[in-house]
Amino acid sequence: MAAPDATRDAVDSVDLAAETVRELNRRLHAPGCPSRVRVLNPRGRHAIAVGLDGLVDVEIEGHVGYYCAGMNKLATIRVRGNCGVGVAENMMSGSVIVEGSASQSAGATARGGLLVIHGDASARCGISLKGADIVVRGSVGHMSGFMAQKGAIVVCEDAGEALGDSLYEARLYVRRSVASLGADCIEKEMREEHVEEVRGLLARAEIDDADAEDFRRFGSARNLYHFKVEHLGSY
Repeated sequence: MAAPDATRDAVDSVDLAAETVRELNRRLHAPGCPSRVRVLNPRGRHAIAVGLDGLVDVEIEGHVGYYCAGMNKLATIRVRGNCGVGVAENMMSGSVIVEGSASQSAGATARGGLLVIHGDASARCGISLKGADIVVRGSVGHMSGFMAQKGAIVVCEDAGEALGDSLYEARLYVRRSVASLGADCIEKEMREEHVEEVRGLLARAEIDDADAEDFRRFGSARNLYHFKVEHLGSY
């Protein structure tokens, strides 16, 4: 029987006050990377922990800039702070947890995995979502769910203007108020299977102060799938 790999079980700390983001990402991609990595002093730097393709837990102690955890696959990345534009952009699998708030386009084009934002998310949260699930403990800004194709967005507080504009088949759930709905987005019946989906996503996000039965469901009216001249003003 092979001996356990002590290197994989170790916790590695990388201080970005002393090393570059490129050096950090190279270490995270290298064979034999420890299973847990703590990132110190991120100080709003961009593209931290991008393109990961392995079972590694990354804990980032502070605020990050643009595109943190982009293209994530399999990894679990936790940001103990706020994040800039495009967190978890094009995520494939794994999970990304933001303990603070997120700027624009959180989870843009994400195809799989789970993105959790414990604060608020700005405009265009889940834009062009392609299969991932997003849970926001706070509110989301305008145009959230724009052209979202697949997956779910759960908003525990309010949603801004033009929610779900040009929506395809993603499912949007909002617990509080919605400023306005975008083109082709309508409120739909909240059936038991949708309550169960929200309940499951809240459990996965470790949010226990929201009741799944309090959410409303929004989806596509399916009038813009194909061009129709009578709907010209809606495009």
